[in-house]
Amino acid sequence: MIIEGSAPGSIDLAVESLLRDELIGLPTETVYGLASNALNDAATLKIFALKGRPVDHPLIAHIYDSNAVHHFAKEVPEFALNLMQAFWPGPLTLILKKMDGIAAACTAGAPTIALRCPAHPVAQALLKRCQEVGIWGLAAPSANRFGRVSPTHAEHVAQEFGDTLTILNGGPSSVGIESTIVDCTRGAPIVLRPGMLTLKELSHAAKCPAVMAQRPGAQAQTGDIDTPKASGTLESHYAPDALVRLLSTNEMGARLQNFRSPNLQLAIWSRSPPIGIEAKNLNHALMPDTPAECAKALFAQLRAFDALGMTEIWVERPPQSPEWAGITDRLQRAAHSGTEHR
Repeated sequence: MIIEGSAPGSIDLAVESLLRDELIGLPTETVYGLASNALNDAATLKIFALKGRPVDHPLIAHIYDSNAVHHFAKEVPEFALNLMQAFWPGPLTLILKKMDGIAAACTAGAPTIALRCPAHPVAQALLKRCQEVGIWGLAAPSANRFGRVSPTHAEHVAQEFGDTLTILNGGPSSVGIESTIVDCTRGAPIVLRPGMLTLKELSHAAKCPAVMAQRPGAQAQTGDIDTPKASGTLESHYAPDALVRLLSTNEMGARLQNFRSPNLQLAIWSRSPPIGIEAKNLNHALMPDTPAECAKALFAQLRAFDALGMTEIWVERPPQSPEWAGITDRLQRAAHSGTEHR
């Protein structure tokens, strides 16, 4: 059931659902989340069951503001406080050392917890009201089946889980890909999942150098092998039903010269039509030129191609610049899912 998040009474209705240990669909500026009371293990385990998500894969707890951090974390280094001040509310998740004896389901039993303060006004209103009734944070991974394309519209959530779930409609997600995840437990900011914040921006805000962990979520550049698990860092993730191929426009053109298969329903997403596409009568959509607009469109475009019954989706490889790192990460994982499992 989709309800308008800004409508009178909608926030109270969502809070009542959470107090009954039910799950809700939550809009954020990154993607829509599937939310429970983060400190209620029984409710949070329902998320894993509904998504089909492994219970050893931790979730992100969403909080109203930095004042709520002390309900979850026992150590907050100065550079983490600097990052909160610079980017909260916003698309940044921080991994911190967890207080003992809380949020076992949300953290998958780990000694760390991932925290984020979302900027979406509906999420902010809900989290504020939750605090007032003693719910200090919401566990909220993306509201889709595990490993599939993340939802950026309320309708995407309804397509995944049907009408039984209460979904707050906050319009299309303004960022469009998941938050940047930074590990703050090892003396320096270590990026476990890129998003729309660059290493340069993070380093400047943290007032110390930020480094990128090696994929897939293993040993970081610091040499420390004790990297916490984090959401969205599996090598195969964010996958549509169609097989995704990351190609340059030249590679697309070369493939199109020999394209003959009548059984292959092909869609292409690129910043300009590849040479040879005109005679093929294929489904083509223009990829936005800017990373911000491309991120906002990415998951919705993959879902749209799936809805058309495409067999393959060819996506132009993004530029190799820091601003495109989060988009490249999502596309590489989507393409990896296709090559490994099809």
